[in-house]
Amino acid sequence: MYRKPLLIIGLVLLLFVAFRFYFLPQFDAKDGIFSKIESNKIAYVGDVSCKECHNGQHNEWSDSHHYKSMLPPNDSTVKGDFNNITFTADGVTSRFFKKGKKFYINTQGSDGANHDFEVKYTFGFTPLQQYLIEFPGGRLQVLRTSWDVNKKKWFNQYPGEKIPAHDWLHWTGNAQNWNTMCAYCHSTNIHKNYDSEKDVYKTSYSVVNVSCESCHGPGKKHIDFVKGGDYKSGDRIEGSYLKLPKNASQADEILVCTPCHVRAGEISSKKIDSKELLDNYIPEIPSTENFFADGQIDDEDFIYTSFMQSKMYSQGVTCSNCHNPHSTKLKKVGNQTCLQCHVPATYDVQSHTNHAVGSAGALCVSCHMPGKLYMGNDLRHDHSFRVPRPDLSVKYGTPNACSNCHKDKTEKQLASAVEKWFGTKRKYHFADDLIPGSKLDANSEKHLVQLIKQATTPNIVKATAVFYLGSIQTNSSLKTLLECLHQPDAQVRYRTLRSLNNFEYSTWINNVGPLLTDKVRAVRIAAADLYIGIPVDKIPSNWTEDFALAQKELKDYLYYQTDFSTGNVMMGDYYLKLNDYANAEKYYLKGLRKDSQMNYALLNLSTIYNSQGNNDKALLALKVAAKNDSKNDRVFYNMALLYNEMNNKVEAEKAFGKAVQLESRNSRVYYNYGLLLLEKNKFQEAVAVLEKGISISPNEPDLHYALAFVYRQSNNMTKAKQSVLKLKSLAPNNPSYQELYKAMGM
Repeated sequence: MYRKPLLIIGLVLLLFVAFRFYFLPQFDAKDGIFSKIESNKIAYVGDVSCKECHNGQHNEWSDSHHYKSMLPPNDSTVKGDFNNITFTADGVTSRFFKKGKKFYINTQGSDGANHDFEVKYTFGFTPLQQYLIEFPGGRLQVLRTSWDVNKKKWFNQYPGEKIPAHDWLHWTGNAQNWNTMCAYCHSTNIHKNYDSEKDVYKTSYSVVNVSCESCHGPGKKHIDFVKGGDYKSGDRIEGSYLKLPKNASQADEILVCTPCHVRAGEISSKKIDSKELLDNYIPEIPSTENFFADGQIDDEDFIYTSFMQSKMYSQGVTCSNCHNPHSTKLKKVGNQTCLQCHVPATYDVQSHTNHAVGSAGALCVSCHMPGKLYMGNDLRHDHSFRVPRPDLSVKYGTPNACSNCHKDKTEKQLASAVEKWFGTKRKYHFADDLIPGSKLDANSEKHLVQLIKQATTPNIVKATAVFYLGSIQTNSSLKTLLECLHQPDAQVRYRTLRSLNNFEYSTWINNVGPLLTDKVRAVRIAAADLYIGIPVDKIPSNWTEDFALAQKELKDYLYYQTDFSTGNVMMGDYYLKLNDYANAEKYYLKGLRKDSQMNYALLNLSTIYNSQGNNDKALLALKVAAKNDSKNDRVFYNMALLYNEMNNKVEAEKAFGKAVQLESRNSRVYYNYGLLLLEKNKFQEAVAVLEKGISISPNEPDLHYALAFVYRQSNNMTKAKQSVLKLKSLAPNNPSYQELYKAMGM
């Protein structure tokens, strides 16, 4: 998202300078090295070794996206125009030129001034090509200015976004770092080799691009076996030491393709040889963070999360049924891809498509795989293979494929057309429950439970349902989550553990213990992450050893993420839960050095400083956070609490007022603000604030308790009694309210 540049004047300037002084120490980082692994001990042999026996596949691969994923720059590999061409976009002018055989780009650097940057590698080749620049510390950075291969012109991937040079979204910043964001999927046998203490990479590879061994695994054993006597004599073994042999199962093929065709987090540099994806990666689920409420693609998704929702997957379809894995092209043209399985006489006719045969509307992908542009000009198709549902668009505002072409029609008109063709009843789809479940309102729980209980729900959708259920903190949702700890799918168990973080540890401590030894690493890590939040003396003795082992995996996972801004914050959270404030502060500061506008880290830093009695520093952190985002109600709520603790009631009232003005959904804002106003004898203002809080959270007992207290203090006993009656209906047995009940004769 576009961030406005900071306008630093007066006191704000002093605060920012102080923040830099206190919070953002500089690192003395030495240059890292991006290099090819040459050791004979490595079992990767390179594509040339494969060509002798697999010449046809090698030729297909040599013209593929995989081959051209990353290459050294030369007149053959560089597609962009470097003939002293100038391009200006969003306030930045870049010039593309050559010096001898080398390619250069003169553009804005991290200091805001233009510099000459040498192109070290090409990155992709169609529909756009990007270019990598090498920086100190072993970093490779990806320029946002890219070459449109089809239109033959330079373009800005994010038009209209003026990104300041110091921003983490700037091409020189953490968000555009190749080592972190791109490397694993563009080269073979990549090792990030990041030193968190020095903030230096020594990233290495076996083959610079995506080669044969990226999919089939190290080839040395295979070649030695094939050239040996046993193979020639006919004594062969299945797969011949290849990770993905010919005619591999659906599960094996998806496991190989997924790591590079999924939006996911990598768990560790120490890979586990496993058939389970979550031993090495944590894939995204189709939640509203990156997907539409019905599971369709929204933000960048690399196919897996969509495909796992589909009927194609449930029926055994796999990637290579449609795609040639060596050329990366579709095996068939147009509808012929789908007609490999779907009977032409039934599906490739106007009676099914309701569009003229041969027209764009009659293409299977137009209706069942709508596309969306990413990175400026890269069209990617949704692989959830769903039937268009304009009726859901009418009801919930979700997109549908019909609208892509019929932009002159309303959703109601499109829904009416579908009803005319196919009748008023739609066949059930999980989106019918997933969409209302995602709203997290009073009706959501029943829809989410329905998804979880239903056998036909795709596992990745069940995982999404338990993710949402964590935000509905009822006894019934807790019961459902605890049952989900026994689900056979690792993603469901993992997301269940993450959701349990929203419930008191006493409600799940014994249920989670067995998952510390779960067969899947990501699940063990999530269980350990829950357990570190439990006081040490409360951890059951029968789980202490298992917890210690799982905690080591958790720490390794978190440390592996520390080359990224949010990874440092995760590491800081880990130490904060352990009350290790020194290390928590250290990693929050590292995260802020990579992204100075990361307010979550500033909020937690403020908490640390407050716990250490350094309220001046705590307040400074919150002021910087408010400067970063003046519409963040949580920042002002925390600031109000801190001012109140510092006995600055005037500023506390202002900060509370700002949080309310920003329409905070946090009931504690209204509760604490109401009590502060009561303390200052501002009875009417206190009533107004508490009633607004009750309108947002009508079943929050503390709000009714505070309102009753305000009415009693202002001698309005009639209103006080009404509030107490409501409070008693919500929490009749809460010991905190019994004295009030007695005082009111209830």
